[in-house]
Amino acid sequence: MSRLLIRGGRVIDPAAGTDLEGDVLVEGGRIGAVGAGLEADGADVVDGAGLVVAPGFVDPHVHLCEPGWEHRETIRTGSRAAVAGGYTAVCCMPDTDPVVDDPASVGFIVAEGRRAGGARVFPAAAVSKGRKGEQLTEFGEVVDAGAVAVADAGRPVESSSLMRLALQYARSFDVPVLAHCEDAGLARGGVMHEGVVSTRLGLRGKPAVAEEIGVARDLALAEATGGRLHIQRVSTAAATALIRRARERGVRVTAEVTPHHLLLTHDVLANYGTDYKVDPPLRTSSDVKALREALADGTIDCIATDHAPRHYDEKEQAFDDAPFGVVGLETAFAVLHTRLVRGGELTLPALLERMSTGPTRALGLDGGALAPGRQADLVLVDPGVEWTIESADFVSKGRSTPFEGEGVVGRVVRTLVGGETVWRLDEGPLRRGPGPSDPAGT
Repeated sequence: MSRLLIRGGRVIDPAAGTDLEGDVLVEGGRIGAVGAGLEADGADVVDGAGLVVAPGFVDPHVHLCEPGWEHRETIRTGSRAAVAGGYTAVCCMPDTDPVVDDPASVGFIVAEGRRAGGARVFPAAAVSKGRKGEQLTEFGEVVDAGAVAVADAGRPVESSSLMRLALQYARSFDVPVLAHCEDAGLARGGVMHEGVVSTRLGLRGKPAVAEEIGVARDLALAEATGGRLHIQRVSTAAATALIRRARERGVRVTAEVTPHHLLLTHDVLANYGTDYKVDPPLRTSSDVKALREALADGTIDCIATDHAPRHYDEKEQAFDDAPFGVVGLETAFAVLHTRLVRGGELTLPALLERMSTGPTRALGLDGGALAPGRQADLVLVDPGVEWTIESADFVSKGRSTPFEGEGVVGRVVRTLVGGETVWRLDEGPLRRGPGPSDPAGT
């Protein structure tokens, strides 16, 4: 591999707490050195003036839809959409057809991810066979095949005894259980947040307490077993309070929040727009405030897009009939940088930490750091460029975004995976060449 020197950028390494004007040298697909005035010594030079150089983003929660739902997204289109948004690694959920619940299906995801030439693709296998909540998947076999976590992806494990067993069993392989925390009976049939807006619109709501009950149960089971619990898509103030107290007690819990839950409330549904139909639903302004505070103070470790492409025809149905889900890989940094960083609620280093170091720690992956010897998964961002989100320009097959037409500030201009440029704003996706496999933790 060629040597590359990124010269004169604002280098932010959240893992080391570094924020300096300097250079980054890439050698053999890994970080060679970070500092000011590094010698090029025949390396290709990238002018980083005016740009932020940081570890590539990592998304702990995406849906790539393959196999079975290729009309929505494929591993190839999803991994390339990821690098367009600055993501160098994604963890894809197992809610495909067939479900990813055995070594062969995990191996398929791993192999297709390598062939795709975009972001590194790490599969999560199902907690239970077929995501039916009845019998545990063989965790050892799927982890050996490349799974970095287990998740029933959009479904709570309704049986407390099975969830306890999953947390105990996962300890043996040191992988997290990714949990959709919800009381299924309370939430069943709901299409938006239960409150004054749902009443006015005549739509059945999902009460916030359904999430609170689910979070409380799973935290109690994690505390009892010592297992690694990762709570997906936190959306309520009560849930953040429970997580905060659990962390203070030493429970092994991490948590994620999506950009749409940080930035939008259920009020945007006044016109029945299906581009705002997500699960869990958009909540109240007090919930949004609590989520932002939890993200800022570290109670919530990381940001996940919950990138869930849907075909145009599916989203063009009546609100009750349309599926949940929006896309987010190509817009996450821009909307959060615009609203939270430029809005003064979060520093840029903190945002980068929640999008890189935080998720890598939650999943136990390499990445999220610029230390010499670490893999050279990098993102270059122009923090001052203004642009407008237009779904017609997305690399993803998905077009359903709650931020259509929004003016934003800050954009990914270059993404490198293993030291190779896989995205440039002026050239689009550039296929990553053949190289070593991307096993977890290497």
